[in-house]
Amino acid sequence: MQNFIKIIRWSVGLLFIFSGLIKANDPLGLSYKMQEFFEVWGMIYFNDYTLALSLIMNTLEIVAGIALLIKFPYKQTLWLLLGLIVFFTFLTGYALFSGKIKTCGCFGDCIPLTPQTSFIKDLLLFICIIILLFTQKKVKANIHPALGISVLLLATFLVGYGQKQVLTHLPIIDCLPYKQGNDINEKMKSPKGAIADSVSIMMEFEKGGKKYFFDANNFPSDFDSTYVYIDRKEVVVSKGNGLKAGIGDFTLTTLSGLDTTKKIFITPIPYVLVFTGYVDKSIPWNEMISKLREKYKLIYVVTADKAGAIQSLPDVNVLIGDITMIKTAARVWPTIFVMNGSTIMQKITYQDYLKK
Repeated sequence: MQNFIKIIRWSVGLLFIFSGLIKANDPLGLSYKMQEFFEVWGMIYFNDYTLALSLIMNTLEIVAGIALLIKFPYKQTLWLLLGLIVFFTFLTGYALFSGKIKTCGCFGDCIPLTPQTSFIKDLLLFICIIILLFTQKKVKANIHPALGISVLLLATFLVGYGQKQVLTHLPIIDCLPYKQGNDINEKMKSPKGAIADSVSIMMEFEKGGKKYFFDANNFPSDFDSTYVYIDRKEVVVSKGNGLKAGIGDFTLTTLSGLDTTKKIFITPIPYVLVFTGYVDKSIPWNEMISKLREKYKLIYVVTADKAGAIQSLPDVNVLIGDITMIKTAARVWPTIFVMNGSTIMQKITYQDYLKK
């Protein structure tokens, strides 16, 4: 019995530590996933707090996992883990049964899990933690309280320091499709054997106090102006096999709205793309651009902030990109991409580039 409890305890503890470390490598990724949930729930006013919540959640997972392994404080740790797993199970269950969230972000972008896999994992963890709670009296802590507190404080400090570093210098392990060495053009191609979801656009109309749903190919024979349009949504007719391109869409447009992506990718010399969601005036733009111009002839700032770019970067080539794409490509703003065609030759934050 003791060995069985030990196996469960170590399995749960190590899984929480591993999960926390994967997400602590990219806390902004978890922050964006939280925003996705809040947007679905109509609670976007929490978006400003998601990064802080992400940092706290990652630290809790890792420190609680370590506390379980050293069995200090054992009972309190089990109750904390139970609370966490109930919360995680709710999230993965919502993602699975609502269909509104494609991935839960349990292991970040490094190990993407389907909602079904994530939900089953959390149910198994829930059962394991319940077993540990019911058998807690059989487990004796053999670590001195002072040493236990020291270990947990040190772990908290190291996790906090590590997350601060990746928020400044990019994730240690880049699991995103825009990592150094990747070819953006190739990542936009569907993998061999990919089968996309088959979807139908269903439209909702109201007539005489009743609601009607039909697609473009099945309008009622008496359709006229008495049908009042309400909404439209995509309905999955048949599921694909889950294989899809690493990069769904990558489009760069000029300030006038002209798509210039293909033209940029056939540039015959190395060039630079500087990604930033918005143009922060506190960034030393002049210093950074001047240093880049010493080595590269073509420099483009890619942003979703058209107005800010026009106002603050009058002498720089500006391209407009989708904010979601920019968030995925660059966790730290601005991040410099040295490009050769559509291949990312170097990826570095502006702080690290200025220190070179």
